[in-house]
Amino acid sequence: MPQAAAAVAERPTDVTARHTSGSDFAPLLRTMKARGLLDRRTGWYVRSMVVNAVALGAVCAGLFAVGHTWWVLLLAPVLSVLCARTAFFGHDAGHSQITGNRAVARLIGLFHGNLLLGMSVGWWNDKHNRHHANPNHIDKDPDVAADILVFTAKQARFRVGFRSWLTRNQAWLFFPLTLLQGIAMKVYGFRDLRRQTPRERAVEGPLLVVHLVGYVTLLLTAMPLGHAIAFAALHQALFGLHLGMAFAPNHKGMEMPDPDGERWGHLKRQVLTSRNIRGGALTDWLLGGLNYQIEHHLFPSMPRPHLRAAQPLVRAHCHAVGMSYAEAGLVDSYRQVLRHMHEVGEPLRVE
Repeated sequence: MPQAAAAVAERPTDVTARHTSGSDFAPLLRTMKARGLLDRRTGWYVRSMVVNAVALGAVCAGLFAVGHTWWVLLLAPVLSVLCARTAFFGHDAGHSQITGNRAVARLIGLFHGNLLLGMSVGWWNDKHNRHHANPNHIDKDPDVAADILVFTAKQARFRVGFRSWLTRNQAWLFFPLTLLQGIAMKVYGFRDLRRQTPRERAVEGPLLVVHLVGYVTLLLTAMPLGHAIAFAALHQALFGLHLGMAFAPNHKGMEMPDPDGERWGHLKRQVLTSRNIRGGALTDWLLGGLNYQIEHHLFPSMPRPHLRAAQPLVRAHCHAVGMSYAEAGLVDSYRQVLRHMHEVGEPLRVE
């Protein structure tokens, strides 16, 4: 893609420390528009979704080919990775990265989320949009609300009983708990139907049921009951782990705005609360582009294949305005996340 390549090669000469006619973010936005990095890549998405659908179909055929042997369990990790790809397409559709047509974007989300994964796009989009609007804001971001895990020492102080034990040990429990994330997201979707309008519920509810019935029917038709239970458990656990490993490094352990302090502008709010993951094409593929978390948060509608090209421009702009730009290797990012979780639980361990 010539425009994307040019964005990497060219020096961002139009990025300055301050712009007299707007905020620190305005010149960066103009740069992205001028380089075509906000232009949609519908063809890329169509090809990618077709490849993913064909791969899913091949795995389903494989279930019938080896379903009566325990070798079928080897297909569970493959399916979990493909399901994560499917979730990433639903995520991108929700951000209008694939198309600007809201009806078409919703159909893509419903197909990949509700039908293929049993995850409600209505629930996800509502929660995820609130997260994007105020990342790491303790009062406004649902991703850092106190639940099974807590993310601040203030939240930890109110934990008692079993929840106190969870908080004391949450660094050790963090990744084991992600094994349940795939199932939890399905449950949250069903629960969210009560919040949705009757019109939304009439579409999302049946699709969630169709997925559940279809998934159970597929497994029980392709393999014996014992194999099916083992396959489902392994598949769902690895799917949850994959999503957890993609989401965990993005914001955990990064700055959290003071709810009573000065309101941050868009650039500061999105950059200081986010962490990028270094890596190449394999990292981009495995993490669905979420390794460019800073760029994604600054430009949610930017197509996934343009994020790599946007990164050097954003990094240079942040340096120009004197703003830190967090990057880490994949393993180090998890180390930082677990260190933060451990520190949050420290007061309860010394009582």
